[in-house]
Amino acid sequence: MSAHTFEPVRSDTCTPSRAARELNFLRGEFDLAVQLGHVRTVPDEGGGGGRLVERAEIDRLRAQDGFPDTLRDRVRVVGTTDGAELMDISAGRFTRLARLGLLIPAKVYVNRYGAVVWLYLTGELKHFAAVAENTHLLKGRTPETLRAQLAEGVDLRARNWRMRQLGCLLRQAEDPWARAGALAALLPPVEVADVVEDPYERAWVNRLRPALPGQTLAGTSFAHVAERITTAQDADEIEWLRSDLAHSVEEARALSPAPRPTARRTGPTPRPTARPIPPLARTVTARVEPMPTLVPVNPAEPTDESMAGKAEPTRRAAESLMRVVEPRRIPGGRAPERCHVPRVRPAPSPVPRLPATGPTPPRSTRRLRAWLRREALRPTEV
Repeated sequence: MSAHTFEPVRSDTCTPSRAARELNFLRGEFDLAVQLGHVRTVPDEGGGGGRLVERAEIDRLRAQDGFPDTLRDRVRVVGTTDGAELMDISAGRFTRLARLGLLIPAKVYVNRYGAVVWLYLTGELKHFAAVAENTHLLKGRTPETLRAQLAEGVDLRARNWRMRQLGCLLRQAEDPWARAGALAALLPPVEVADVVEDPYERAWVNRLRPALPGQTLAGTSFAHVAERITTAQDADEIEWLRSDLAHSVEEARALSPAPRPTARRTGPTPRPTARPIPPLARTVTARVEPMPTLVPVNPAEPTDESMAGKAEPTRRAAESLMRVVEPRRIPGGRAPERCHVPRVRPAPSPVPRLPATGPTPPRSTRRLRAWLRREALRPTEV
């Protein structure tokens, strides 16, 4: 087996995808079955943060009579048109009953045109049409009180869908902090911050806050539509959720306080002390000989070429001064002493600095060509 194969923490559980395949569910049908409580799940203890399905739960569902048709019938949903045909009423009457809160939607999504599509469970629609007390709502004229509510613009479809989602989240909550997170999922962030004032408790509640199905549209052009569906809008609904959230947080605080960062005790920061500057080391600098001063050449003065003939006597005089003078014999038998005359080197002639000129023009060959012509015309000696 490869070393990179993922091994689950518990061998008696499986992932939702595998459980959906073993129960002959589509993934959307499986998620709805979990929300409705038809399939029980357990939290992932491996740190993934999701939900797992126990092998015993899968075996229990597969052992039921009529599997898998009876299980899939529990999560089968229809839209407005198909629901009206199932109840043998018009689509308009079906929409009015849903807006009055008599028919509770189970799923919702926003199509590509930005329209909100509500889906209802077929089992609940059949049960509503089979009850005798609902006959006057399906046939004949709608009661005056209900028509007055419709005239005021009442629409309870989103609120009923939120309450169904909240019931599913509360069933999956394991402790008071998880219940507080489920309640905070339906409230605006401003309301949550007003109820949970402690920043560490609020951060812990937001971490345990589950994501609702419609909140996956965040960042799209229909995000505002999904926000109105998944967030409480009515004042009485908001007030009810706020009170339940405050009660859950108070209960969770008494049971187990929210995690807080541990305070670290640090000693006083040592201040840097001034240190004396070490003395500089004594350096030895070589003696710099002065540069000879260059004197520009005066055209009136004789140049080196004109003085070339006079340099020979000067050189001979210098060599005569540098030769060794023979010492005289001193009476008394002492050895004669030789006196050496130090050699004197003439100072180097200054090199004149000529002004910077442009590129040297090429030398003309005119005179050379004239000389060659004259030599060619001279008669050859025999």
